[in-house]
Amino acid sequence: MTALTHDLGTTDRPATLSLRLREGTRPEHERAETSGFVEQLMSGGLDLAAYADLAAQQWAVYRALEDASAAIRTDPQGATLVFDELTRTPEIEKDLTFLVGADWAERVTIHPATERYVARLHEVGDSLPAYAAHAYTRYLGDLSGGQIVKRMLERHYGLSGDGLAFYTFVEIPKSKPFKDVYRERLDALELSPAQVEATVEEAKHAFRLNSAMFADLGAVHC
Repeated sequence: MTALTHDLGTTDRPATLSLRLREGTRPEHERAETSGFVEQLMSGGLDLAAYADLAAQQWAVYRALEDASAAIRTDPQGATLVFDELTRTPEIEKDLTFLVGADWAERVTIHPATERYVARLHEVGDSLPAYAAHAYTRYLGDLSGGQIVKRMLERHYGLSGDGLAFYTFVEIPKSKPFKDVYRERLDALELSPAQVEATVEEAKHAFRLNSAMFADLGAVHC
């Protein structure tokens, strides 16, 4: 049985979009999460300045993504993927205020790879397949591996509530049921086969953009 069929022993039904996204992006996902910057941050080998720099890049990316969320809400299908409880931009701003200071907006640097990531979101964010790809990549990652990142930051850098608002979903006390609903919404989208392929390809591109962002951070901090 291929990865693109259901686990029920049948091969006549196409895989769901959420499964296509998970399996189709696996290599890109693994490359992103094993970057030198991520591994050193997670092992406690960097400092709070490196984490603050990561937060600044996340702020730029999520501001662009959540601008796209506001636009895609006008599409009846797109609206099903927008959840207010996922909104991260205000939480990142809280973290930056704690990590950098009230004047963080004047002090942080947005790196070139992040600028390319933001430009891509502005370019394609009003397309349902592209929005689905980027939202899936970011938000389900935040609710999954992002929670491991949170624990490592607590362990190695002495952080608790302050500085970790980005990883704390107050309105989502249990991530698995929420992720299940999100995947159901993805799978319910009425997309053509070509649009499904476009969604998977854009998600791969999203992970590559993320990897490039980590490479820029690594060049500064590793």
